[in-house]
Parts: sequence; C-alpha cells; structure tokens
Amino acid sequence: MCGQCGCDTTETLKHEHEHEHHHHHRHNHRLVDIQQSVLHKNHTLAQGNRQEFTQRNLLVLNILSSPGSGKTTFIEKTLKTTEQQFNYGVIVGDLATDNDAQRLRSTKAPVIQITTGDICHLEASMIKNASDELGLDGLDILIIENVGNLVCPAAYDLGEDIRVVLLSTTEGEDKPLKYPTMFKGADVVIINKIDLAEVLEWQEDLARENIQKIAPNALILAVSARKDTGMSAWYDYLAKARQAKTQTGYSLV
Repeated sequence: MCGQCGCDTTETLKHEHEHEHHHHHRHNHRLVDIQQSVLHKNHTLAQGNRQEFTQRNLLVLNILSSPGSGKTTFIEKTLKTTEQQFNYGVIVGDLATDNDAQRLRSTKAPVIQITTGDICHLEASMIKNASDELGLDGLDILIIENVGNLVCPAAYDLGEDIRVVLLSTTEGEDKPLKYPTMFKGADVVIINKIDLAEVLEWQEDLARENIQKIAPNALILAVSARKDTGMSAWYDYLAKARQAKTQTGYSLV
C-alpha cells in the first residue's frame, strides 16, 4: 500500500491518547503532522485546478471504485455513446500498466496515463501535470479514472466538479457501510453490473438503503455498462451537469 497518503499508518493514527513510552509516541505525532501537511498542500493545488477548469467551462468528473467494478467499461461506454455530443479528454490512473488507457484510446478522446507506482491514489499535482500534457483547449468534459481503491483516493481533492463512485453487484450490498468516507463524498453512486443481480441474489433495495445512510444527497443510478442497460439516465445527468457548468459555473444538478 501507499507510503505517502498514510493508509499504511492506520493503526498508528488511532493512538491519539497519552502513553508513557515517549519514543514511539513522538514518532506517531510526526506521522500525523506529515499527513496533514500533504493533504493541505494537495487541497491548495486542487483549488488551483478547479479555478482553471472553471475558467475554461470544463466539467470534470472523478470516477472512483474498487478494482474490478467496471470503471473502464463504464467510461468507454460513456465516451462512445456521447462523443458526438461532447469533446472529451481522459486521464487514467493505475499503479502499473497502461492497459486501461490503451483500451480507451479506441475512442475519439485523447487519453493520458498516470502510472503511480506504489502510490494508491491520484493527487492534484498529478492532474495538473497530466492536464498540461493533454491540453484542455476545446474540451467540454474531462474524465479522471482514479486508481482502483476505496480508501486513499477519498482523501484527495483533485479539483473535480463531480465525484462518481461505482459499486458493483459483485461486491457486497454493505460496501457503503464498510467504506463510509468514500461514499460520503459521492455526488453520484453508480450501481454497476445490474445484469448480474439476479444470479448473484443482489438486494438492490438494501444497497440503496445503505448508500442513503451514508450519502443521503447522492444520486443513485443502477446500470449495466456492458449491456448498456440504464445508461440513458446517466447520459441525461451528464448533459444537464455540462449545461449547468456552462451557464452558471456550477455543475451539480
């Protein structure tokens, strides 16, 4: 796991009370200080990204999920269906390989790959550098496919307008309860692979109830990106968000 975002120091961060063994306690405080400094710097850079995106009337989506939930298929379907309507750019984050980026290059959208190595999330500075390389002139929507992880990416603002969290029917209905920080920040929750619901005995009502406990204001859409089921509601939402960003500078609808 990542050595920079603090996800490998979970146990350490729990020890906020006094101890007599001063040596270890001093180190714990040092780790907390570093974590807070990293997040503060990221927040400042994210605000810079957001300002530039807004000046360009560019709608920016941050797509997050656990590995294997179907993020890339969801993005690919979105691009191929609506690429006549919008000019897209895509930034893909992965620990290793550029397989997802290569797959998305079959669309008309320009795609930039960020290979993070041992860092299990994207940061605002990475998005700034990738955006400069991609070139934002003429784009309507920038899609960021974050690293597959339901923990660390939740803490890092990238300057996006909308956070989209995917939950697959191949995962448990209680995933939102197990990873509340991720779902709490979601503007939209996509329940994907709904075509497998029956065979998996997936309880959609229970999943929706759990999502609403954590993110009561999030829009919930059930789709199968692979089968193109339920995707029209997502495209409608995307069009309204893009229109709102253009007209008001704010994207949420």
